[in-house]
Amino acid sequence: MTDMPARTLVGPADSLPEGQQTAVDVAGVSVLVVHHDGQFYALRNNCTHKDFPLLGGDVSMGRVTCEKHGAKFELATGKARTLPAVKPVKLYRTQVEEGQLYVSEL
Repeated sequence: MTDMPARTLVGPADSLPEGQQTAVDVAGVSVLVVHHDGQFYALRNNCTHKDFPLLGGDVSMGRVTCEKHGAKFELATGKARTLPAVKPVKLYRTQVEEGQLYVSEL
């Protein structure tokens, strides 16, 4: 049996409706959690361009947009898809268990 990384409870999965986002602390790191197209995604809440939070950025077409300079990151991969960002953001695992949403490191 492998050791699972420590999980952080986000809360009841149904408390984060489609299209909503929130941020949680995972081992001292702010992580953005997004409910988009029926899936939960989690990525570091930090634009890799200028160290600005992604929380509150527009989410569409599977991407979140940094409000500061408009960089877009893929929710599923963390890859930067538009300038000025070129580096990906770190992804985290999301898991729903008994109706509760958890986030952990990959």
